[in-house]
Formats: sequence, structure tokens, C-alpha cells
Amino acid sequence: MRLLLVEDDTMIGESISEALTSEHYALDWVKDGLGAELALANGVYDLLLLDLGLPKKQGLQVLKDYRKQGGIQPVLILTARDGLADKVAGLDAGADDYLVKPFELDELFARLRALLRRHSGRIQPIITVGALSCNPATFEVTIDEQLINLSAREFALLLALLDPPGRVMSLSALEEKLYSWQNEVASNSVEVHIHRLRKKLGAEFIVNVRGVGYRWQHH
Repeated sequence: MRLLLVEDDTMIGESISEALTSEHYALDWVKDGLGAELALANGVYDLLLLDLGLPKKQGLQVLKDYRKQGGIQPVLILTARDGLADKVAGLDAGADDYLVKPFELDELFARLRALLRRHSGRIQPIITVGALSCNPATFEVTIDEQLINLSAREFALLLALLDPPGRVMSLSALEEKLYSWQNEVASNSVEVHIHRLRKKLGAEFIVNVRGVGYRWQHH
């Protein structure tokens, strides 16, 4: 999953960035409203974490314009503004959730998982496809109840292929899901992770659609 953080406070931004990276998210971080608009124009993000008090362009206006232009990804407001009027304004502008600073990181993680789950149309927190079970909260993957050890990149790749299962993902789309701006990406890195994932899960589950990309196929 690739997230965009819009936060002008360097200390808070570094803390959130480090925490979310440790949770296997690919994260890009911008520090003002205009930077947020430029980043969102790429259309590669699964979720936006948005502060309200931003330089150059206020977060609430960024949110309104994003929704007006057809942006459909979940938006979680992260702000020190705890007044009822601010919460109502944020939710009415199109935010999906509102978290007041300071907050515990575990709560942030839980809210992110809930928003991503809701956006993908899932009710259950655990993804189950055939014999495979994947828990985004604990990073555990099992096949026929047998635990499979995956690296952070392999787990992120699996999540991308399962959202939803059966959808064909191009190499460039998978690359965008796995890597943020600061990551150097080798030309064959996605293929390498797919090869390793096939060895661990079974080659028959990840199908190469020639000239297009890859999709998950359960039996």
C-alpha cells in the first residue's frame, strides 16, 4: 500500500513516516498544500493522511479540491484542531476519518487498516482467498493453516495482488504500490520479489498475463 502524508511539522512528520515505513507501507511525505496537490495528481496513492494547518494552501481546501476533481481514495485528517466545528467541517468536506493530535501510533495503524479495508469493500479484517489467509494487522500469511514467512516487500506485493484477487497488475503498477520516492528501484526488483513469492506460496497462484502483468489465481 502506498500512502501520502501531508504534514508541515518536521518532528511529527518524521515520527509518522518512520512508524508507517516500519509497518510495511510505502510512504511519500510533502510539507505543504501545493505539494500535496502535485503528488495527488499522480493518482498512485491508496490513502491520504492530511494535516489541516498547512502553508501555501490549507488542508481543508486541498481536501475539497481533491474530492471536486473526482479523487476517491480514503482521507484521514490528522490535526491538533479538536473542536466540534473543525471535525464537522473536515468530514463534510470529504474526509473519511478524523484523528486529533497527539495520538497513539497503534490507533493510527488501526484506523488506517479500517479505512483501507472499507475502501476495498472488505468487512473482515483478514483476507481469505481459497486456502490462503492474510492478516494485514499481524503480517501473518498462512496456506492451509501453515504459516509462511514473508519479507516486508513480499508481503506488500501479496497485498497488492489480493486487492482484489484476480485483477491484473502491470509491473509499473506493482512498482508504484511497493516503493516510495526515496527508494531506489532496480529494473527487475518486482520480478525478483514475484519469483521469491512464488517459491514460498506456490508458482500456480501468481499467473503471468503475457505482455500485461500478473494476477492472483486461487484453485
